Amino acid sequence: MADFKIVNPYNGELIEEYNFANRQQVDAVLELLVKGREIQRATPAFERSNILLRLAQLLQDRKEDLARLITEETGKTISDSRVEIERAYNTALASAMEARAICGEALDSDAFPPQRDKIGVVLWKPLGTALCITPFNFPINIAVHKIGPAYAAGNTILFKPGPQNRRSAELLVELCYAAGMARSVLQMLIPDIDATSYAVAHPQVQAINFTGGTAAANAIAARAGYKKLLFELGGNDPLIVMPDGDLDAAVNAAINQRFATAGQRCTAAKRLFVHRDVFGAFAEKLVAATQKLKVGDPMDDETFVGPLIHSAAADEVEQRIHAAVAGGARVLFGNRREGNILWPTILADVADDADLVAEETFGPVMPLRSFASVEELVTLVNNSPFGLQAGVFTQNLALAKQLFNRLDVGLLAVNDGPGFRAEHFPFGGVKESGVGREGVRYAIREMSYQKALVI
Repeated sequence: MADFKIVNPYNGELIEEYNFANRQQVDAVLELLVKGREIQRATPAFERSNILLRLAQLLQDRKEDLARLITEETGKTISDSRVEIERAYNTALASAMEARAICGEALDSDAFPPQRDKIGVVLWKPLGTALCITPFNFPINIAVHKIGPAYAAGNTILFKPGPQNRRSAELLVELCYAAGMARSVLQMLIPDIDATSYAVAHPQVQAINFTGGTAAANAIAARAGYKKLLFELGGNDPLIVMPDGDLDAAVNAAINQRFATAGQRCTAAKRLFVHRDVFGAFAEKLVAATQKLKVGDPMDDETFVGPLIHSAAADEVEQRIHAAVAGGARVLFGNRREGNILWPTILADVADDADLVAEETFGPVMPLRSFASVEELVTLVNNSPFGLQAGVFTQNLALAKQLFNRLDVGLLAVNDGPGFRAEHFPFGGVKESGVGREGVRYAIREMSYQKALVI
């Protein structure tokens, strides 16, 4: 019997089954990647840049193939999958540009006594081998966000995709090889839990770049020892609507940043805080717009909301909705399920301690919470173990600056939702939302170390 079955989340069809890798395979792959470090040392920065440019073009050339694989594996709508490949193209392009721009600094030793008459040259050097672990929801773009910077920095890479994404990940790796990456520089493996834990602790792994949940991150950190860790974890991101905010723009952001990808995004607008003066008007506009969304087959170009990744995920979100309703929440729209599809759901009057809002909920459900003052808002937003991103709709620049200084998040988007991400911006949070920063330039530094030469 196979270890894992890839099942289409929409129609339940079996796509593929396979066995996980074991410790011996981890050893063999890491032995190869250690040898590949010599290839990376001998490859000049401009050539790594050229290889990444070729990868960007190949991602464009195979855009439709990759998008269809993503949709079959994850249930993400085909339009959303195509957007993901466009973003992956941008990520590869940014990685190519940054590969040529890795620079250090020169230091004068005589800045402090005694006079030494020396110059220090500080450069960034690769850590060695990076273990890159990716989740199911953005299987290509998040992978390129890890492989691109790690390769640009001069590392070798052990790539572990989510088990559901085996086919799309294999095609991505094939494109990396076609672009010019050596097989001893990049290897893909999907180990079982024991072998993954073994890889995390392996002495030939110098860095771990992980996107996923807090529990898995805790397990990795406990095994990693002194390795460099770059964690992009969960979020319970707020979208805030002030009385002077553009309600139509806020509705558009809420829908696109919560119901797209069936709500399965770390940066999704998971908690909506709406000022009481505009709560009714905003809720009315939001329900009217949500009613127009097409729900169903993710391969249909017009579908906006498809299935969740599997039935267990749909069960959990559905249970949280029902528990919130039992606790007094009002259903403004939705609360309907067919198979792994949950209709976009809008709730009001959800208790602040309900799991639906107290925990990160990975699904297409939008809880609306009114507030009366900035003080109340800041307390509500910061009362979370997470602190990834936030968005606020307001025309008041002073208020935006105040929220920027007081909210415990890694990014505040003004007149946009918390789902804002550009491939060259720093990306990451505080508290249980992660350690370090992605975004190509910043990820290159995370997967490098500073080395000084004194002359």
